Amino acid sequence: MITETDLKHLKRCVELARTALELGDEPFGSVLVSRSGQVLFEDHNHTATGDHTQHPEFAIARWAAQNMTPAERLQATVYTSGEHCPMCAAAHGWAGLGRIVYASSSAQLAEWLSEMGVGPARVRNLPIHEVIRDTAVDGPVPELAEEIRALHRKYQLG
Repeated sequence: MITETDLKHLKRCVELARTALELGDEPFGSVLVSRSGQVLFEDHNHTATGDHTQHPEFAIARWAAQNMTPAERLQATVYTSGEHCPMCAAAHGWAGLGRIVYASSSAQLAEWLSEMGVGPARVRNLPIHEVIRDTAVDGPVPELAEEIRALHRKYQLG
């Protein structure tokens, strides 16, 4: 179930995705929040350099592994504008992070890109639960989906 607190953090993810787009990156943004509600780390895509592993969810997993205890990681929540790709889902699982909340799903993104005439990505879109298990996952959030879609449309079509 999505709460008002979840929506607040997801809206920040959308802001970060917009920042990424303004910098020439694909529009994705993510926030790591502690059990007590403190924002610990946030980032956006940095793939414009050609390194397509520079996803914010991956950066969060690395930061968490270096700066949090296993118990703190398990109790934290990762908020993100788009459902984790398989690489980021695996990093999330290996880092032992807790709940994931996303605004738009990988299935939605694939559908939107197809509608825009963009072929499928080289890496398959997989739901998070097909990559990691025993992780609470909530999303997508319909009230944010159109905003995310518009950001991707602007990225793809200019």
